[in-house]
Amino acid sequence: MRYNRTWIVVADGARAQIFLNNGSGTGLEPALPQALVADNRPSGDITSDRPGRSFDSAGKGRHSMQPSSDPHKYEQTSFAHDIARLLNEKRLQKEYDKIVIVAAPRMLGALRLALDAPTRRLVIDEIDKDLTKLSVGDLASHLGELIKL
Repeated sequence: MRYNRTWIVVADGARAQIFLNNGSGTGLEPALPQALVADNRPSGDITSDRPGRSFDSAGKGRHSMQPSSDPHKYEQTSFAHDIARLLNEKRLQKEYDKIVIVAAPRMLGALRLALDAPTRRLVIDEIDKDLTKLSVGDLASHLGELIKL
């Protein structure tokens, strides 16, 4: 039975890759066959309608209304929940023993909120940086202080 399987989640608001480290000297390898990709269109492209118009509260003027939430931020939060759901499922299947999360600050916060308690307890470290565009070799140099690759 192996107990050194660490998943390294590298994510931003649009893309996530998960790598596996099987202990000292094993390096990084993809834990999943492909990267996870979110809908990263600008907010204006996500909403199909223009904002409505409303009467001014004092007077006869009319003005456009602002949407109550940012669709782009909503998509990023939804993506964080998708990643958390995957991590929760894979934990139940005993695919990993520990997790390191490397994510852009906003995504890191969203992931913290989205993970269930048992999965959250397996997180051994976090890095609040966007390293999604780094190669595996460059990523390993950033992780060398946290886990022995």
